[in-house]
Amino acid sequence: MLIYLCGPINGLTDDQAKSWRDECKKVFSIQHSCRTIDPMRRDYRGKESDLVNEIVQLDKRDVRRSDAILAYCPAPSVGTSMEIFYAWQLDKPVIAIVPNGSPVSPWLAYHSTKIVKTLDEGIKATEQCLL
Repeated sequence: MLIYLCGPINGLTDDQAKSWRDECKKVFSIQHSCRTIDPMRRDYRGKESDLVNEIVQLDKRDVRRSDAILAYCPAPSVGTSMEIFYAWQLDKPVIAIVPNGSPVSPWLAYHSTKIVKTLDEGIKATEQCLL
């Protein structure tokens, strides 16, 4: 199984953009024998306006290739929202992690298969969607 790790990147520090993804990659590979697609492998921060087509086309390709989307949604993010909507159009399961206290947009609620509050819950829910 292939899981796309969807979440904010633009304007974030390395730790903010990578730490949750690194944890997911470790857990999915060790405990669940799943592979992940990490969009941070192509770090475009600071070059976004020069590479618009490349960024969007490659991210959309990754969403198409995936079996499920695990989306970390601590705050609104245009790219994350677009990837969730695109995955929903492709009938892919979307698990959204919305940490405690963060508002859940009606759009996010509508286009998510399940909304959870923690990374651990997100990993478990993603696995359950793929059974």
